[in-house]
Amino acid sequence: MPKMKTKSSAKKRFKITATGKVLAGPGKKRHCLSARSQKAKRQNRGSQVLRHQDGLTVMQWLPYGLDR
Repeated sequence: MPKMKTKSSAKKRFKITATGKVLAGPGKKRHCLSARSQKAKRQNRGSQVLRHQDGLTVMQWLPYGLDR
């Protein structure tokens, strides 16, 4: 049986915590920031934990985890 392929885009965009949760950077941070409030931009810093359903989808993209 051949190895499964890992999605390269997922390797670059997600991290997996020690407890198995998936961290991702928030969206809507690239352009049109003048339309967003300062509070919204501030709360969008760092990384966020994905919901369980979304985390399961990301884990399918990373069948062997992250080897970085």
